[in-house]
Order: sequence, then structure tokens, then C-alpha cells
Amino acid sequence: MYLRFVNYLDKINQYRKSKISNRNFLVILAIIVGILAGLAAAALKSLTHHIEEFLQSDWHWKYKYYLYFIFPMIGIFLTVLYIKYFIRKSKFETGLTPLLYAISKNSSKVEAHNIYSQIITAAVTVGFGGSTGLEAPIVTSGSAIGSNLGRFLGLSYREITMLVACGAAAGIAGAFNSPVAGIVFAIEILLPEFTIPAFIPLLLSAATAAVVARLFYTQQLFFLVTEGWQVNALFYYVLLAGLIGLFSIYFTKANYAVKGLFYKIKHPYTKVIVGGLMLGLLVFLFPTLYGEGYITMKNLLRGDYLAVINNSIFEDYNTIPALVILFTVVTIFMKSLATLITLGAGGNGGTFAPSLIMGGLIGFIFAYTLNTLGIAHLNVSNFIVAGMAAALGSIMHAPLTGIFLIAEITGGYILMVPLMITTAISYAINRSAQKHSIYTKVLADKGELLSHEDKDTTVLNQMKLKYLIEKTYPQLLMDDLISVKMNEIVQSHKNICAVTDDLDDFKGIIYIEDIFSEMVNNPDKENLTATNLVQSAPNTILEYDDLKVVLQKMEQDNVWLLPVVDESNRYKGFVSKTAIFNKYRALLMRQNDYMG
Repeated sequence: MYLRFVNYLDKINQYRKSKISNRNFLVILAIIVGILAGLAAAALKSLTHHIEEFLQSDWHWKYKYYLYFIFPMIGIFLTVLYIKYFIRKSKFETGLTPLLYAISKNSSKVEAHNIYSQIITAAVTVGFGGSTGLEAPIVTSGSAIGSNLGRFLGLSYREITMLVACGAAAGIAGAFNSPVAGIVFAIEILLPEFTIPAFIPLLLSAATAAVVARLFYTQQLFFLVTEGWQVNALFYYVLLAGLIGLFSIYFTKANYAVKGLFYKIKHPYTKVIVGGLMLGLLVFLFPTLYGEGYITMKNLLRGDYLAVINNSIFEDYNTIPALVILFTVVTIFMKSLATLITLGAGGNGGTFAPSLIMGGLIGFIFAYTLNTLGIAHLNVSNFIVAGMAAALGSIMHAPLTGIFLIAEITGGYILMVPLMITTAISYAINRSAQKHSIYTKVLADKGELLSHEDKDTTVLNQMKLKYLIEKTYPQLLMDDLISVKMNEIVQSHKNICAVTDDLDDFKGIIYIEDIFSEMVNNPDKENLTATNLVQSAPNTILEYDDLKVVLQKMEQDNVWLLPVVDESNRYKGFVSKTAIFNKYRALLMRQNDYMG
């Protein structure tokens, strides 16, 4: 039945190729991905906000913080429970790093369950107060739509990658009603190489998603009222950029530290309890940390500068400016911890929204403090917006995404110059200390990151050594008589043999020319064994070694062939430069055929 279906699908594809070019077909698929991703974005936002409204509907807001202590832990527990019982056969991962890995090393294969599981788990985590964002889950969901549609239709790796990027762009466009930012995000974060033909599918996918999401979810994220920016405020924008650049470095390092702490806790429910209690305490003390945190930013942009401290147990002290400033500064650092604790404890979400919130709060408190002290008279809303763009751009290493996203969701195109200045400077500061973003560092450390700056490495990263291992080379045991194995050796047409013991433990190699020489010149050739001829291999390769490392070993030893073993030194086969180069050329040809 399955084979019949595959054959039928192949016939449809052959007919489609004869009638529609790849370029036009991808345009059609991009629109379909945009529609589905737009629906997914609307579903995620609606579900999350319905959960929030349900939890907050029966009590007066002022007393809500007493329940904050338990809500986040419940959300994380439900998320972990769902993953354990409903996603058994597949691996569930959060954030954008797994998506980048899929593009880099897994042929852009994103598991189908991500289409819905990301929506369910993110809505439960954030709806119950988990201090993360919805953007990474919706990007993964949209990318899963594109990946599985492309694989279902039997498209090439490059075409599937294009649909993955379309899904990501559509996810951002649908979540923020910001199609331009969606396109820029896909280009900056996901696509290793950008070509002009790729722009059309991205544009259509993002625009379609924005329209579809707008039909089902019409709430505007932010409203910005501004008269523009003043030239004499540029100096303060530069100072703000410096602060956010330094903060982004702190956040990146805190990310690895908190992940390391939770990694040491092996039992998932122990993580839930420890993380849930810590998060509950933080949200209890700082209600702004509940969920995404966009409500506080909306209030600040409307001029309610006490929004951070109001509804907290410190609300009675909101008439003291110094305390408001101190409370907000502490809230910024607690937001970073709350986000990382939520993810470390098992919740789903991303650092996209938290980056916006932290940056916005830094921009707010910077301008509010200077105004309060009488040092300057700054437009607080403008600095909030600039702070959001700078934080997002520096933490994610995506400055253009930060600029265009904030300009779109706030309508702040009039602030383009301050946005560009603050984002560029803060990004440069972060990049000077952190070569890779929080999404890419882990992959870069493992050599699994695609890079348009190093095309050789990019192609090699798409190749897996285990598929290049040749197992047709003769394998001799140490006690084997060469005369007995001679016929097998000759018929193999190989120039080398592997020698192992009875348990497949690799002992060395024998060159065929040495065997022929001994068989001709050695008078005791009938008693000649592999032990008499075996010699150490120039080097060995582990079956999961990076191909760039393999080629370096071959160059170092000046050989075209090396044996492959596993971690226990068991023999697996040989790998040759010829096999690597053939696969390399095939991948290049596949990429050149892209969008043809």
C-alpha cells in the first residue's frame, strides 16, 4: 500500500515538473505554507491568551500575585507531562537551535509533531505564567509545516530548506503582523546563503501569513505615539546601546550557566519542582515576569511609568522614584533569570519576547532616570522602542530583524535612525565578546553550523560520515592463513585489507602489494598469517567524526583511505577521499539546481 502511494505521488511529481517549473511551484507552496503558518500563529496566540484570561477572570488583579506562586509550576508540569505521554517516539526540543541543526545536519527534516506540539506546550507554559515568548515555538511550527510539505512532495534538500525558511518567516509575520521582519529573520537566522529568487517565496509566505493571522487575531501588539527624535538625544542613544550591549553579554553567559545547573538535575519532575518554585517566587515578587510581559510594555508606552511596580507587593511605595528605579532594574535581571529557569525546568518558549521586554525596560529606566534626575529631557517611549530593537538584535545576532520588527510592530518608522544606531552598536559590542549567538554557539562548538562565509564547511556539514563508509574491503582475522584467504582478497579488487580479532577489535591493515610480494618470495608462504603482515594504520577515524576533521587527517598522513572504527575500536569499514569528493560534488550540483 505504501509503495503504491509512493509510486502514485512520484507520477504526480513527474507530471507537475513537466507542467510547472520549480520556481513557480515553490511560489505556490510558499503561499500554502503562509496560510497554514498564519493559522498556527493565530491559534497559538488565541490559545495562550484564553488561558491567561481564564486564570485571571475570577479575581481582582491586585490580589492576583498570590496565585502566581503556583501557576507557572502547573504550566511547566503540564508541558512536561504532555511531552512524556504524547511525544514518545520523537525527540522534543525547544528554541531555534534544533531548527538550525535540522538545516545544517539533518537535511532540513523537522519532525511533524512540531506543527501542533509546539503550539500546545508553548500555550500552556506561557499561559500559566512561564516567562518566555511564543515566537520560537511558532517559528518551529511554521518551519515544520514547510519541511513536511516539502518532504511529502519529494523535493530536494535546498527546496525543503526554502520552505522551512518560508514557514519561519510566516510564523514571525503571523505572530507580530510584521511580514518584513519575518523575511529578514529568515534570511539572517536560517538561510546560509541568500539569493534574489529566494526573496519571492519568502515575501509571499510572510505576507499571506500576516493576512491570515490578522483575520483571526486582530489585537495590535504595541501602540507608539511619538513626534520623532531629536538630534541632541543621539548621544543618549549611544549610551543606551552601550548598556544593552553589555547586558546582552551578561544574558548570553547567564543562559549557559542556568542551563548547566538544570542539566545536572537528571529527573524531569525534580526540574519541574525546583524550577517551578523558583519561578513562582520570582513572579510572586515581580508580577511583570508573568508570561510574555507585553502588557507592561504597552502600559509603559502609554505613559504609565509605574506599571512595573504596580500590582506587586511593593505597590504602596510607587511614589518614591528611587524605589521605582531600583525595582525596575532588579526586574530586568529577574526577567532574564525567570526566562532561563522556565526553559531549564522543562517549559517551552523562546528568548525572542524576553529580549524585547528586557531591552524595553532598560530603555525605559535609562530615560526615566535621566529625566527624574534632571540631566536630560528624553522621550521615554522612544527609548523603550530603541531598547527593544537593540536587545533583540544583539542577543540573537540579528540586528536587521530587531530594527524592522520594532519599526513594524510599533509603527515607529520615524525612529529608524535611532533604531539603527542603538542596534548596530549593541550588536557590535556583543559580537566582540560572543562570536556566536545563544542559538548558534552550541552548534558552532560541535562544527555543525552552516556558514555562508565558509562554503566548503557548509557543504561538508551536510554530509554524514556513516553514509560514506565502504564495507567491501577484505577483513582478515589475526590467525587467518593468507593462502586460504587469497582468492577472496584477489576478487575484492581492493588494495588494502583490515585486520581484526574475533570480536572485531581493529588491529591494523595489510596492503595487497605486501601480500603478493610475500606470496611470491616467502618460501613459507603456506603458513603465512595476517599477524605476520599486519601494520598499524596511519590513523583511524571515528564513525561520527566531522568530515572536515577526516580530510585534515588524510592530508596530514598523505593518504586517500583511512579505516573507520567506533568508540570501542570495533572495525566499521574504510572511507576514501574519492567517496567524500563524489558526495561533495553531488551536493554542489543539487544546490546549483535550486530554483531552476
